[in-house]
Amino acid sequence: MNILILEDEPLVAKNLEKLVQQLLPQALIQGPLASIETTLTWFRKHPEPDLILSDIQLADGVSFDIFQELNLSCPIIFTTAYDEYAIRAFKLNSIDYLLKPIDKNDLKCAFEKFSRWQQNSPTELFSEQLRNLLHDLENRNVRQYKHRFTAHHQRAVVAVVDTRIAYFVREEVIWLVTTDNQRLITDYASLDEVEDMLDPAQFIRANRQYIVRKDAIESYRTHYMGKIELTLIIPAKEEIVISKDKAAQFRTWFEV
Repeated sequence: MNILILEDEPLVAKNLEKLVQQLLPQALIQGPLASIETTLTWFRKHPEPDLILSDIQLADGVSFDIFQELNLSCPIIFTTAYDEYAIRAFKLNSIDYLLKPIDKNDLKCAFEKFSRWQQNSPTELFSEQLRNLLHDLENRNVRQYKHRFTAHHQRAVVAVVDTRIAYFVREEVIWLVTTDNQRLITDYASLDEVEDMLDPAQFIRANRQYIVRKDAIESYRTHYMGKIELTLIIPAKEEIVISKDKAAQFRTWFEV
């Protein structure tokens, strides 16, 4: 059996070769190849291998570009340090993906899947693996952000959903100000505590005193000194200013 290794990190490639030799001593190992360019050149001179072990991030780009250009029929076991590529990998003849650092038992399981692939319909096996992958991803620990916040209104405790929040402000205590201009006292000890619970795609720490929700920002203008001044749909007691150092970060966040 011919196995081609695509890997741009020499130590990782050496370790992978060693694991393959231990698990499949009869295999003929080709490579390792470190880039898209060298891989494309290699395929112009060699027939397809029986199996490819491919890192996703190579020296000059992502290996997906190789397989999309060549339209290979041989199966692939992807190796990667990033889960984000996993779904895309399963659209490209992938029978498994392994997270780095590569574990010997994980590689052994991948080779066993390859053996089953040789005996079954590839489409059927890919569907099974994709279902398993989605199940794994759904059950991983995903950061959950808070969407309901309690605050005091007169003598009652009320819950405020995040879409009704205009901003949080620290004025001795932490106040929550709603989009209809209600000012409610919270029990939070600091803005740091509040910030940690909020979705950073929707809220930004403007400065030491304010956390602002994106949809509550009506407009902004850049001061001649480079800082940013915000105008909210609910006016604050004072001007909300973002420092010059955070201005570029704010503009990127606000445009998404």
